[in-house]
Amino acid sequence: MDIQNLMLEITESMLIGDEERVMKIMDYIKQQGLKLSIDDFGTGYSSLSYLKRFPLDELKVDRSFIIEVPSKKDDCAIVKAIIAMAHSLELSVVAEGVEEQNQLEFLKEVGCDIIQGFYFSKPLVADEFEQYVLSKNDLINTCN
Repeated sequence: MDIQNLMLEITESMLIGDEERVMKIMDYIKQQGLKLSIDDFGTGYSSLSYLKRFPLDELKVDRSFIIEVPSKKDDCAIVKAIIAMAHSLELSVVAEGVEEQNQLEFLKEVGCDIIQGFYFSKPLVADEFEQYVLSKNDLINTCN
């Protein structure tokens, strides 16, 4: 297995406390070749200083900001700002909780890198996931 493909998700609350110790642990994780993501970004403590101090690769925008996109102007503005900020810091962005086509379209339009949510599939156990991937491969192969 190529460890370069693994992403370790941490919550913002895990960054609070002994920041020096947390930084050492994160540096060690990065040295091992793993990537780091902050899950549920925008909720909880959301200190922007974390983004510049910690060796992160990705931000996951919390579902609470996605639910009313694109109909709620404030949520749209927040999501756009998070994506722009993350990209300027060379971080990729994941939108959590995408359930509708209009949310997907908005997120594509504003440059979100990765979309996840029930729009694509509910959480699956290993066997169901395998069948899901195989069904998508069949669809892809038929289109080629």
